[in-house]
Amino acid sequence: MNWGSDLWDQYDVIDKHTQSGLDLAERYIKFVKERSEIEQTYAKLLRNLTKKYLKRGHKDEQDCKYSNYASFQDILAELNDYAGQRELIAENMIESICNNLSKYLQELKQERKNHLSDARKAQQSLDSSLKHLESTKKRFAKEWAEAEKTVQQVERLENDPNSTKLDVEKAKHVANARTRAAEECRNDYAAELQKYNKEQNCYYYVEIPQIFNKLQDLDENRIRKMAEGYCKFSDIEKNVLPIISRCLEGITAAGTKIDEKQDSLLFIEQNKSGFERPADVEFEDYTQGIKASNSDTILNQPKLRPKLRLFRKHKQAAAEDFSHLPPEQRKKRLQAKIDDISKDLQKEQDQSDALEKMKDVYVKNSQLGDPARLEPQICQTNQKIGHLKGELTKYETWLSEAVGGEESSNNTNNNSQHSLEMTSDPSQNIYTDFDEFDDIETPVGQCTALYTFEGNNEGTISITEGELLTVMEKDKGDGWMRVLRASGEEGYIPSSYVKINA
Repeated sequence: MNWGSDLWDQYDVIDKHTQSGLDLAERYIKFVKERSEIEQTYAKLLRNLTKKYLKRGHKDEQDCKYSNYASFQDILAELNDYAGQRELIAENMIESICNNLSKYLQELKQERKNHLSDARKAQQSLDSSLKHLESTKKRFAKEWAEAEKTVQQVERLENDPNSTKLDVEKAKHVANARTRAAEECRNDYAAELQKYNKEQNCYYYVEIPQIFNKLQDLDENRIRKMAEGYCKFSDIEKNVLPIISRCLEGITAAGTKIDEKQDSLLFIEQNKSGFERPADVEFEDYTQGIKASNSDTILNQPKLRPKLRLFRKHKQAAAEDFSHLPPEQRKKRLQAKIDDISKDLQKEQDQSDALEKMKDVYVKNSQLGDPARLEPQICQTNQKIGHLKGELTKYETWLSEAVGGEESSNNTNNNSQHSLEMTSDPSQNIYTDFDEFDDIETPVGQCTALYTFEGNNEGTISITEGELLTVMEKDKGDGWMRVLRASGEEGYIPSSYVKINA
């Protein structure tokens, strides 16, 4: 069954049906666009949400060393990736469904217009042939009626005794002419009728069926294209489901990797001072050798021990040898500094060895290069090595003092209780020499400044070209990283202004 044979007389119905199909395609395209806008809005809101709660340059960012803080940051990162997948869904829907289907729809509209135009032209041609046939038929009827009248006139003249022979001959001549003209019209009508029937047969059995079958193919292709669009609507989201699942699994993993015990140990490790607990306060007997009296009791009341305060409210400036820190924290910072200097020293020594080898090659073969050109680099490298060795010795000495001082303090506490007694003078209180205990962050690497940067905004610092910096926080995708200068100044700089050292 097909439209050409079964719906040959339903032009208007086919016209309406095909137009309805195109309208449906347009509605579906609009629906997908609105769905994509919803996905894009959802993704934008998710990204704004993650950006709001992600820590960037906050002084409490060191809390991320704890597993529960770090897991929350991991969840935000996974949610940001999830938002990216929602954006990908929207983009693929626009590209694979809306754009492709819109282009195909325009082609369908033009093709449908051409087919309907061909059908109208065929109908007009058949109507024109029918009008010409009717005209030929009327002319034949008129001529035949006139011919019959002339024949009847001849018969009357022949039967009329008063008519002359000449009148009869003349009437016969006219009748014969009319009869021949009527015969010609009859032949024309017969030929025109045969032609019209042939055209009508071609119209109803060839032209219209072909046009309607083409419209049927057009409509079926549209339906098939719509079906593909419906499937893509689901497939596009299915394609990103594995990635979305991994994002959700990452969120679950962030929750399961939290270790509350490890967080507590880390908190203790970062903040313990290394001090021994204060010894018991000795009893001072003021009554021995003195007669008790009310007035003496009042005059000789024992002095109250000043309140022990481990933390001071004022902020003490950081010292180069970290002496402003408690013993444990000082040792960690000194050891970290020694490790950094050792790495830099090893790097400079490797570079010095390479320059010496290159110089030897140039000396043996001057065509490869001038050894004198390497002298400034060798001199500069040796100066750096000497400076780093001096720094290393200095920090090692401070570390040795910190370790030895702590051992001496522990031995003194174990052997003599009197050495830990508190005096009434607050300036002699050993605990007043320390400030609030700062959390100690572990550096994540080192870098060298490629360009000079002026840090004029809040949270940024200035650096100079060639300066060696300690990386405290790597770039998290926003183009900034947190570094520590040798002077102790810490802040954010552009990631493109430095080169990470291997």
